[in-house]
Amino acid sequence: MADISVNQVKELRARTGAGIVDCKNALTEAGGNLEKAQMLLRAKGLAAADKKSGRVAKEGLVASYIHGEGRLGVLVEINCETDFVARTPEFKALARDVAMQIAASDPRYVSRDEISAETITAEREIYLAQAKNEGKPDAIAPRIAEGKLEKWFGTVCLLDQPFIRDDSKKVADVVKEAIAKTGENIQIRRFARFRLGE
Repeated sequence: MADISVNQVKELRARTGAGIVDCKNALTEAGGNLEKAQMLLRAKGLAAADKKSGRVAKEGLVASYIHGEGRLGVLVEINCETDFVARTPEFKALARDVAMQIAASDPRYVSRDEISAETITAEREIYLAQAKNEGKPDAIAPRIAEGKLEKWFGTVCLLDQPFIRDDSKKVADVVKEAIAKTGENIQIRRFARFRLGE
């Protein structure tokens, strides 16, 4: 069993924001390896984030982002459970990143839940007709349509979009990481995007 030093616990805590006991336990489990301990904490935090998604988030803030000398602007409301978390630099940075994401990617919805069943059905039918018009066999046309529908979700739904700062993650992954780090439920409630002349 590895002997865990106070400095190792401090270093892991600085990297992850996790509690002292969690850091010590992760380091013990990882045999003193900081990188492995960080991955263990991250995995544990993301699993806990899913459990927190049902909790009420009524605090938070409204963030803004103005681009192009005032030609494009975004307002976004992001909620958390306490005003303490809402005032942290990490939460404010998340809100600003999300506002920049909206400015850059022009989503129409926060999540798939906001899209009506009729709209989804209409999109699916369009993609199915396109596949058939391209001469695809009837057996695979529905799979092609579903693939195109998933791609469409990735353009119109904020949480499904690739994150502008790291396109290996979706915006939903970034929010889950913030939940894991803060220990609170975080939700993107709504947004408005304004472009001059639209």
